[in-house]
Amino acid sequence: MDIKKYQGIFPAFYACYDAKGDISPEGVRALVAHLAGKGVKGLYVGGSSGECIYQSVAERKLVLENVMEAAKGTGLTIIAHVACNNTADSQELARHAESLGVDAIAAIPPIYFHLPDRGIAKYWNDISAAAPNTDFIIYNIPQLAGVALNMGLLGEMRKNPRVIGVKNSSMPTQDIEMWEEVGGESFVVMNGPDEQLVSGLAMGATGGIGGTYAVMPELFLRIYECYHAGEVDKAAAIQHAACHIIYKLCEAQGNLYAVMKQIIKEQYGLDMGGVRAPLLNLAESDKAIVADAKAQIEAAIAKYC
Repeated sequence: MDIKKYQGIFPAFYACYDAKGDISPEGVRALVAHLAGKGVKGLYVGGSSGECIYQSVAERKLVLENVMEAAKGTGLTIIAHVACNNTADSQELARHAESLGVDAIAAIPPIYFHLPDRGIAKYWNDISAAAPNTDFIIYNIPQLAGVALNMGLLGEMRKNPRVIGVKNSSMPTQDIEMWEEVGGESFVVMNGPDEQLVSGLAMGATGGIGGTYAVMPELFLRIYECYHAGEVDKAAAIQHAACHIIYKLCEAQGNLYAVMKQIIKEQYGLDMGGVRAPLLNLAESDKAIVADAKAQIEAAIAKYC
């Protein structure tokens, strides 16, 4: 396993819709090209930021197919989140992802019913078995999934040689250290919460996967660069700026992803549509928040990048 391909900044890919609210292949390809041009290491496709739980299996396949087509020749590492709330659909997406040549697949645990650890392990191993030649990354996001990864469960999953890492979106950075302790040498742990990339890196995270990275990739790339250059104070200063931008984004009545898509549309002309119901699109009062957040992003990039 080449750990280097999982080191760096991975924007979580946004859902791209046309005027009717259907998946926009053109929008998907344009966003891939845009982010590749920013110099990110890879993309995390089909996760929370991709509104995966509100999309059908066919739609998720269509998104990934267009991502992979657009990513040809870019050198991007592609991680495809394939979890659905049943094993059969998850396996179908895993097989499809492997057929397209993704670098890794990832999966949250099943949501709603709180399965015991042995049930979660079987679910993940069954998904992995459907893509036997592809790396598997556990996605730990207990605040949304309702169940949390633990050292015993990870230890059980490490018996599967395809399990090479964790995307850790729990808030305690101590979790990163624990997963590395269980995972051992060359195990990949990706920091999830955007607001704590610096502290995640300090605890040993290989890189970061973030939902706000795509709207300001320059800042997170610079954080990563400064941290690894030993300029930790500078990395922390940029992290503070990014956090304040995130706080502003979250002030809107519309969903966070609706806000960020609008900023990208205004700044770069990339139209990804809105968000899919029941997520809320922008309210009229959100225009000022969009403008303020956009100005803060531009100012931070000018100052630090």
